[in-house]
Amino acid sequence: MTNHRATAQDELPTPDLGGAFPGPFPVSPHTEHVEAGILRWLDKFPLPVEPTSLRTLCNITGQGVSRAVPTADRDSLILFANLFLWLTAFDDVHGEAAAQHDPTELKLHVRELCSILADGEVPHSDRPFAAALGDLLMRFRAQATPAQYLQLAERLRANLGGIVWEAQHLAAAESVSVDTYSTMRPDTVFVRTVMTAAQIVLGYELPETQRSSAPVRELETSVSNLAGWVNDLASFKLEARQLGKGPLSLPTLLMTEHTVDLPTAFGLAARMCERQADIARARMTELSASGLAPLALHAQALEHITHSYIWHIDHARYRP
Repeated sequence: MTNHRATAQDELPTPDLGGAFPGPFPVSPHTEHVEAGILRWLDKFPLPVEPTSLRTLCNITGQGVSRAVPTADRDSLILFANLFLWLTAFDDVHGEAAAQHDPTELKLHVRELCSILADGEVPHSDRPFAAALGDLLMRFRAQATPAQYLQLAERLRANLGGIVWEAQHLAAAESVSVDTYSTMRPDTVFVRTVMTAAQIVLGYELPETQRSSAPVRELETSVSNLAGWVNDLASFKLEARQLGKGPLSLPTLLMTEHTVDLPTAFGLAARMCERQADIARARMTELSASGLAPLALHAQALEHITHSYIWHIDHARYRP
């Protein structure tokens, strides 16, 4: 049931996810080392993020991945954190509002990064994100199976394409349908990349027959939807203030499609989140009881990823 607890959203309706995903959520015993590991990596590959924003980003990344893959070993956890920070920092620096001012620069960056994803070779470049990506790919390649590495590269290409798509539609967010947005949102919130990276750092791999099964696909879809939509609710007010209007976000699109005000749209979005949480919980329970070890591991991995996205809601990064 949707609740109205006081939040940074000034008491706009928020989803009640405690029934499907009650806390407290497991946290890695290596949490204290993750942020230090991120900072060491940034010393080697400095990304052009404003210092205050970078401190906040390092904190939310370290804490978030410690909940997303709490059973990973320390080095794998840091690798996972480096990847997520790289994606988020690239989006912050070159995506969204920044891309409106210089869309050509975003496309040049994305073209170069996609070339690196295609062959793993880092060309001579003064773009810091390119060198950092080359390092990440080398480290993931050493840990992943060939199929996992190819899937990770595919997911990252989809993320970059999603960032371009988002930038192209930001100026006229109201023209995007909820269905189209829901199709693209997993790529812009990076959740399917998180799922793929989790399998690599946790050391398991689903056989193709299991990966393509209906319960697994439905679980991954529900977790992807939930991750994107709870992020939309958490970040809405900050993004609206930065843009001076409604962002390309689920509440904005629901307001347009249903001709409702913002609190009503938030209520609709909250109920959509609750529905996805219930579906995800049901599929996690089903896969955990299947008697097949990879499916049980996948259910647990996606549960922890869901915990992480839910945890993000109240972080200072999203406060106006």
